[in-house]
Amino acid sequence: MTAVSPNPQSVSTPAFCDGIQYYSDAVPGFDVYGAVPAIGEGQTAIADLTDPAAAYQTLLYADALRYLILQVTASKASGHPGGFASQAEAYAALVMLGYKNIITEVGHHAPGFYSAMFLDRSLEDMGITTVQQLRDRFREQHGLLGHLSGFIPGILAPAGPLGQGQHFAMAAALLHPDKLFPFTVGDGGLGEPYIVSAMAHFHTAYPTATNFLPVLVWNGYSQEHHSMVSLKTNEQMESYWRGNGFEQVVLIDAKDFDDQNQPGAYVDSTIFAPEQRLAFGKAVLAKMDEAARSALGGKLTVLIIKQLKGAGVHARGAKSHNLYAQHTLENPDIVAALKARALSPNAWALVRTNCERAGGGPASKTVVTEFERSLPSLGQLPLEEFTVGGEPKVSTTAMGKLVAAVGQADAAYVVTNADGNEASGIANINQALKIIHPTEDPLYYQAPGGQVYEPLSEDACAGLAAGLALMGSRSLWCSYESFAINGLPIWQTVTQAMAELRRPTPATVTLFTAGALEQGRNGWTHQRPEIEAYFAAMMRNGNVFPLFPPDANSIQVCYDWALTQKNKGVVITASKSPLPVRTTFDQTQQAIANGAITLHETSGSTTVVFAVIGDMPLIPVFEAATQLTAEGIGVRIVSVINPRRLYRASDVGWDLCSEPDSAFLNDAEFESLFGGDVLIGVTGGASGMLEPIMLRSLAKRDTFAWKRGETTASPTALMAVNGITADALANRAIALSL
Repeated sequence: MTAVSPNPQSVSTPAFCDGIQYYSDAVPGFDVYGAVPAIGEGQTAIADLTDPAAAYQTLLYADALRYLILQVTASKASGHPGGFASQAEAYAALVMLGYKNIITEVGHHAPGFYSAMFLDRSLEDMGITTVQQLRDRFREQHGLLGHLSGFIPGILAPAGPLGQGQHFAMAAALLHPDKLFPFTVGDGGLGEPYIVSAMAHFHTAYPTATNFLPVLVWNGYSQEHHSMVSLKTNEQMESYWRGNGFEQVVLIDAKDFDDQNQPGAYVDSTIFAPEQRLAFGKAVLAKMDEAARSALGGKLTVLIIKQLKGAGVHARGAKSHNLYAQHTLENPDIVAALKARALSPNAWALVRTNCERAGGGPASKTVVTEFERSLPSLGQLPLEEFTVGGEPKVSTTAMGKLVAAVGQADAAYVVTNADGNEASGIANINQALKIIHPTEDPLYYQAPGGQVYEPLSEDACAGLAAGLALMGSRSLWCSYESFAINGLPIWQTVTQAMAELRRPTPATVTLFTAGALEQGRNGWTHQRPEIEAYFAAMMRNGNVFPLFPPDANSIQVCYDWALTQKNKGVVITASKSPLPVRTTFDQTQQAIANGAITLHETSGSTTVVFAVIGDMPLIPVFEAATQLTAEGIGVRIVSVINPRRLYRASDVGWDLCSEPDSAFLNDAEFESLFGGDVLIGVTGGASGMLEPIMLRSLAKRDTFAWKRGETTASPTALMAVNGITADALANRAIALSL
């Protein structure tokens, strides 16, 4: 295209274009194909796929996206234009066909998604009305973050770490069976755990939920080099997807339309002659329509667009992936690319009109995540308060009864577990809700249409559960504490997104059982409490609440509270072994509000306070208390149930959360719980969880915490390996008291 700079003064320029640096004198073909918007007034999609104007205007939209991506990223000499550019036609086709519930697995596609949200006016909800404002607020706080976030109007799901987008698309597909949820996945990230296996298990569990559509961006390159699938032939790539259960594989290869003799298997369609470029545009529209109808029609479908990375921007291949310091708006490569993609003011106006009309309006007003999803009432849950000091009870089993009641009241509720509910003392969940499985077997409580999702993948478990919560539904992810670390990345992504989300959504809730102390016979591989260190760090984020109920009464109150929370990550950690009942319901309600509750107190010459996290560590602590009392030393045992409440308000980023929780224990109440001559923090997990207490205490203090795993015959022996014994606790308390 021939471009001039600045904008010709004789042409009326739409106000939103303020900030565009280069315009075209005349976009080739515009007079023929651009006279009337392809999406008519009152329509939500193009009416005629065979109309050349539809393909032409789809290409116009793709070029507008490329221009904005480059203009925006170069304005900060930072960002990632290349990956999105290689599939701009596919994204444009989806929108022109009326589909706007689009998700991505690729955080580096953020500039493209922001450009799309700008063009359909979604970003006006955050005060961005011009290209100049789009440029100014890119990669700025309270602006357009470097990777996708729930803070951005019209964006359905976060994207940053690779290998996650399919979970959001599948969760949304379950909740909205009448809508299509395409998600883009890059060939560079295709090998991330565990994209294809997650979809395979999901399809086996939910064979009719095919209304999610992976769009593979096959551009031959990863972030800094060739992708690992760059040498596959088209036939091999199609076979790969079919071999993983995809019934319909739709492939669009730009090479088939190349008239410029470009070398290699991957080519740039933006340099085709106009006729061939239009032919490519027609093919993309037709193939995308075919794939969308197939996915909505009950076939597991993938669409693959094969085009060179960086098509139409400043560089090609991996060199197009991101901008460096020299890539300012004055850089010759940037200037040349912007001029090549420049549109006329009339073309910009036409693109804006189509984007506004597509899908029934701006994404910020139409996509499913812009609305708070209504939830069925749970009524009164069947909480059962056991007698304190009575028969030992299994905490997880007590919670399982409540989980079953939630599932029976809420048909959309899903429990995920990597095939371990029975081993975790929560077989009652399986019995009531049934494991989703194509093989019906009453012995194993399996049935199609169940509500317990059991892939042998923590990533898939965490992904579906967290995805459902983000999309507005109740869910529960269950795991052994030692294995849950493999599912934490997406859960962490979702909790961060919830902190920024512009709408209320149910908390994403987990139950971690069989902690390190219960896995003694299995060796160190099953004794990995480091996940507690992650949660300890995440508490400072503002919306993450690890809960440590000490018994079967407490866990019921904890879960009942979690069900009422919004935009939080609530982690419940409890044992699967029968343990003493030490608290009443009222005590745990108080502990959730205040962070902790006193379980035992005696007076003496000095006062030793034990701040205990967890249930099993209470056993040696109570034994130590008996020894200290015999020595005339006063003891207070405090069960720390909700440690997030024990930070000071200034320690936590609660005020940055969209649904802020500003409740923290004040100094006087903190002193009433933890004030004494000596404070000893005790946990069977990571010591970092004790940080809020140790930060505030002025007493002589020490910690007893997990050191390492070892093969032992009992939890008591394993605690001994880690120095958590009654004798050690008592001796240290006496030493500090002197």
